[in-house]
Amino acid sequence: MSIPIRITHPAVALATAFLTAILVGTALLMLPAAHADGHGAPVIVALFTATSAVCVTGLVVVDTGTYWSGLGQGVILALFQLGGFGIMTLATLLGLLVNRQIRLRSRLMLQAETHSVALGDVRSVAKLVLGVTLVVESLVALVLALRFAAAYDMGWAKAGWHGLFHAVSAFNNAGFSTWGDSVMRFVGDAWVLGPLMLAIIVGGLGFPVLHELVVRRGQRGDMTSIHTTLTLWGSAALVVGGTVALLWAEAGNARTLGPLDGPTKALAALFSSVSARTAGFNAIDIGALSVESLNLHYLLMFIGGGSAGTAGGVKVTTFFVLLLIVWNEIRGHQDVEFRARRIASSTQRQALTILVLSAGTVVLATLALVPLTPHPFEKVLFEVISAFATVGLSTGITAELPPAGQMILVALMFTGRVGIVTLAAAIATHHGRRAYRYPEEKPIVG
Repeated sequence: MSIPIRITHPAVALATAFLTAILVGTALLMLPAAHADGHGAPVIVALFTATSAVCVTGLVVVDTGTYWSGLGQGVILALFQLGGFGIMTLATLLGLLVNRQIRLRSRLMLQAETHSVALGDVRSVAKLVLGVTLVVESLVALVLALRFAAAYDMGWAKAGWHGLFHAVSAFNNAGFSTWGDSVMRFVGDAWVLGPLMLAIIVGGLGFPVLHELVVRRGQRGDMTSIHTTLTLWGSAALVVGGTVALLWAEAGNARTLGPLDGPTKALAALFSSVSARTAGFNAIDIGALSVESLNLHYLLMFIGGGSAGTAGGVKVTTFFVLLLIVWNEIRGHQDVEFRARRIASSTQRQALTILVLSAGTVVLATLALVPLTPHPFEKVLFEVISAFATVGLSTGITAELPPAGQMILVALMFTGRVGIVTLAAAIATHHGRRAYRYPEEKPIVG
């Protein structure tokens, strides 16, 4: 006799899964064996680190390579692997399970998680996620290990561990590093920064895009979905635009790109542009950036990467759907059109809702954090956006914040990672048609 399993709401289940992983990770990191000196870590340090790892953020209050033992670093690696891969896969499969229970009413839940991946494709998506994860992480880890061993006089065991840790961290857009300066010591080494960028980009595109490009390409012919098109072209535009802007703003800055030669400047700017959108690694000193570059980072971090992947932010498609709304409104079009297709009004409302709530969260958190620290406003705002967008870049003030300020960042990381997904799920599963419509009225706007 089988006992039916009752699932309340996919958003609640997803948030519970994240919270459970964070609490388990906190408990493990508090073990004396996880600390380099054999002493248990304080609760706030363990909680902050576990949240940052599970939410694939990368903000830290202690140095990962020296504070934690090998066991502690292994726990952190497992946590951001789980956060970037396991829980997102669970979200997709959970969407399918709920769809079987409440049928068409939750169809948009799965679409909110996978964006244009059909119900019958979920199994192949899960296989693709596992396959791409193993292949990309293994190849990048191998290249990094060989480079570390050959060029930096590391033993094979040490080079292999550093290579594996950074490969998994990069693919999951986690931003954790075993070095206190992140990857600044490799600022001119394309054999290190190049593989890291590849892993960041592949993991940040989102699994639905990878599924369409790898599995469904032959079935669809030359016509890609709007989601894939916006993600690919939008990501490329942000990377190129960010690189050019950073070169312009930082080329003369003696504390960042100024002392570097031309090719190294270009490599560092490209890496910074790629990493700024979600990964959290830094090849130059973030605390020394000019005001113009900080403003650029606000935008890149807030937008983030692709949907249903390891990236954070409000997502590329959300941002560019809103731009399409503005463009079509300026042109006087009744519908929002792109590539001979109409974008559904429900999608437009979801994008607007995500943007408004995300911006509101950033504003409220900044107002709450500013009185708690003597640091300038622009650095506090940078920290808030980095936490909420699960980026992990910092101007260097994270560890200097009081416990109350660090708890605000913990809440932001959890909200940024779980909140957007659960919001999309909640909107989708409650989207239904009424049997009536109210009379229309047009308030004056503008």
